[in-house]
Amino acid sequence: MHREQQHRPPELVGGSLPVFVFPNELVFYADDQSSHKQVLTLYNPYEFALKFKVLCTAPNKYTVVDATGAVKPQCCVDIVIRHRDVRACHYGVYDKFRLQVSEQSQRKALGRKEVTATLRPSASQDPPSPRPQDEERRIADSEFFEQTAFQTESRPVAGGPSLLTVLLGLVCMAALMLPTLGEQESTVPVYLHLSVNKKLVAAYVLGLLTMVILRT
Repeated sequence: MHREQQHRPPELVGGSLPVFVFPNELVFYADDQSSHKQVLTLYNPYEFALKFKVLCTAPNKYTVVDATGAVKPQCCVDIVIRHRDVRACHYGVYDKFRLQVSEQSQRKALGRKEVTATLRPSASQDPPSPRPQDEERRIADSEFFEQTAFQTESRPVAGGPSLLTVLLGLVCMAALMLPTLGEQESTVPVYLHLSVNKKLVAAYVLGLLTMVILRT
């Protein structure tokens, strides 16, 4: 009983568990396509696992990979966010992402962290002026949408090895099973005897094919 209690999250009021996310702001640049993909890193320094959910004030403008998931104790997870609506009308508009964390067996949020996101024309331009108070108020009052509203980017499903890969692997295996050139006692015809160099090549190719198959 005592061990179980050590790994339980503390009793918190109003979702006050500190949430550790880096960076605190996402900046996308219209003229730099490499900046259209940003990464948020969520850290879990606690002794218990956390599940997380990513919400946003403008989900139609972004693609989020793994908008929900889990973080093991004392581990971190990267959340990829892509800007999918790079237009001049969005320059200087501040959006917000909210990361909510909770215990894996519970629905109630233990804590949350908000990260601002903005699109700028170019990194070479002067930094924008501080946000006016009405903009700050608009952001604070913005509604966050559930992850069901996200255009979640599905990762490609890895298929099995191709037929050509399988056939080539079988050929290499058969080559390794054939007698080596110079063997006297063999019922296999002499023209099917392979030299040591040819068997080494077959073994090398088979090793490469095995790595390819394991990755798929």
